[in-house]
Amino acid sequence: MEIISSNSAQLSNYEVMKHLQKLKDGRKKDKRQGQLATITYETLRYLENTPCNQQTPESIVACLKALEPFNLNKSEKLMLINSPPTTALEIQLMIEESEERLTEEQVKQVLDIIIEHFPHVQKQDDNEEVEES
Repeated sequence: MEIISSNSAQLSNYEVMKHLQKLKDGRKKDKRQGQLATITYETLRYLENTPCNQQTPESIVACLKALEPFNLNKSEKLMLINSPPTTALEIQLMIEESEERLTEEQVKQVLDIIIEHFPHVQKQDDNEEVEES
């Protein structure tokens, strides 16, 4: 496969899902079949069971604006949007050197921002998660 036009933009799961839904809807008129239809179907089926199914463009933009004071890079913001964290541990895994860059209070603020903009995500206590394991 040859890359004709490279693009360095990163897409969120929400954007990919919406694009594939448009492709799927347009394909019904064309009646084309094949591997692309299978890939589109399987990817949509997966994405519809992730948090991106409940997101809106407005909630994503508002969340990104609320996260600006934390000086996160694009990849970290994308991970927070694609897989909204529910615990401080998840934030540590998503944000590089989070222990040095964020205080405990800031970690709680990030979690609160995620819950505020994506209410379908339920915040968990780190202690409860450890007890369940």
